[in-house]
Amino acid sequence: MLTLALLPLAIVVIGFAARQHPARVVLLAMLTAGLVALPSVSAFLELVGAQFLKARYLLVLMFALPVIAILERHGLRALAAQLVRGWKGARTGRLLLAYLALRQGSAALGLTSLGGHAQMVRPLVAPMAEAASGDQPNPEVRALSAATDNVGLFFGEDLFLAFGAVLLMQAFFAERGIELTPLSIALWGIPTAILAFVIHGARLLWRDRQR
Repeated sequence: MLTLALLPLAIVVIGFAARQHPARVVLLAMLTAGLVALPSVSAFLELVGAQFLKARYLLVLMFALPVIAILERHGLRALAAQLVRGWKGARTGRLLLAYLALRQGSAALGLTSLGGHAQMVRPLVAPMAEAASGDQPNPEVRALSAATDNVGLFFGEDLFLAFGAVLLMQAFFAERGIELTPLSIALWGIPTAILAFVIHGARLLWRDRQR
């Protein structure tokens, strides 16, 4: 049974080692994990259906990913790169700094789904950043694009009052006799968010100066 439980992990390792499409690898690993953990296919389908009823917003993500995949297949990444080639003075750091501001600002307003690796970084941000860097496939630029999305989301969403982590921190302190409002927690997150923006933004601009 332990061997079967490791099957999804093996699929991920083999799939990425064979340079297969990440979405296909993750989907196959997810289906395998469900079939291994549950006694039958019907039980797996019942679980998936029940979870979708509890979190219907996931349907938006499930519908968005196939649309993005179709757009990629028909040249979305190439179009994004072509757009940047027409910008005079386009630089990778400046472009990613603008995305960092957009990502962090929108996350602070609760719009956490506005960006994301699958929805924004892979089809748009990374190709645009690579085009600004010289149009050659560049793993460093792709990693920097993904890191920019992570920094913007992580330090931006803590400023949104209704974010789950803010409410979790409020409950944690309340259990220990410290009464805090979500507003006060969000306000204390502002200095950290500003520092994160300044530090990562400086790193992006420093990269431009080195090139």
